[in-house]
Amino acid sequence: MTDISARSARSARSARHPAPESSDSETLARALKPFVEFATALRGAGIAVAPEQVQALIAGVGLLGPRSIGDVRRAAHATLGPGPERAETFDAIFDAVFLGRALSAPAMGEAEDLPQAFDAGDFDLMPESPEEDPSGADATTAERLFARLLTPEDDDAALRSFARAAPGTLPRRRSRRSAPGKGRLADPRRAFRDMLRRDGEISQLPTRHRRTRQRRVLILVDVSGSMKAGTDGALRLCHALVQAGERVEAFTLGTRLTRVTRPLRHRNRQQALTLASGLVADWDGGTRLGEALAVFLSVPRFASFARGALAIVVSDGLERGGPEALTASMIRLRGLAWSVLWLSPLAADPAYRPETGAMRAILPMLDRLGDGSTPSSLAREILAFSKGARA
Repeated sequence: MTDISARSARSARSARHPAPESSDSETLARALKPFVEFATALRGAGIAVAPEQVQALIAGVGLLGPRSIGDVRRAAHATLGPGPERAETFDAIFDAVFLGRALSAPAMGEAEDLPQAFDAGDFDLMPESPEEDPSGADATTAERLFARLLTPEDDDAALRSFARAAPGTLPRRRSRRSAPGKGRLADPRRAFRDMLRRDGEISQLPTRHRRTRQRRVLILVDVSGSMKAGTDGALRLCHALVQAGERVEAFTLGTRLTRVTRPLRHRNRQQALTLASGLVADWDGGTRLGEALAVFLSVPRFASFARGALAIVVSDGLERGGPEALTASMIRLRGLAWSVLWLSPLAADPAYRPETGAMRAILPMLDRLGDGSTPSSLAREILAFSKGARA
């Protein structure tokens, strides 16, 4: 935070006395980059921001010498002035640009207070791994933060077919509401109306039946280094599922927990994937499935998404360390969810059998372990499981 304020002060002074040296220009460009990205993101969300307002924000931050990110947020509210109806969107964009865009999963044995959802606050970023170019062949505990641009591929036909079939195939449950029709519940209102129309006579007792509604679907996508070959396709499948389902929640897991439901609600797939890729900061990084799931379950609002839901985990389960964290998290997830479907790219091989200690430990808690190697196989597994569950 001290670094941000110092750089902002230098940028405000440099507006009046520009430095001639190229190194100072590069430092200035790095200091101004988050403020320029913030203004660009606001304009992309439909919030008008004038260049003069951005200059006022930079100068204000430099003069304040902020001690926390809250001071920068208040300066942004004062200079850019979003209306009350856009304050939530404004804060969400501010968090995405200045606060790392996601919750970080604490390592095993560390006692940290859990921040509010999507408000990282003083949650420090973990140190980057000294590795220059992780191959992704094995799971790793190191956290690497990356950005990635997700683009549509050649699986459009399979995803369109999935989107058409999903509304009528995804599992349903009985709701508390009822509707007129053949059922076991008597309908006294209709009975009295019929009696009034027929002078007190009634030939058949009207009944009602319980309505059904689609079960909530929760999909958790592993974006660690060992899954780098399939995460793009999994996110495209998530977009199709969010568009087709009535109540779908999507998260990414790696070294962090990131909720990507909101950007995936955009109907335009390219726009949705671009927004989602900007939120996820731990692409191709380490693997902390157990800790990330523990973060998910420790937030009451997030844990409620799993209650009575079809929980889908897209991961190879290659986690470093012992299976204790993942096993404990899966026990609780199994207790909340209606069914748990685990889709692994390794299961594309018919001879695949779980070999890691974590996967062997959680295997009894899974309703199905299926193929998650491509968007087509993900869609096929979800539809097949839903049809079997409805039968």
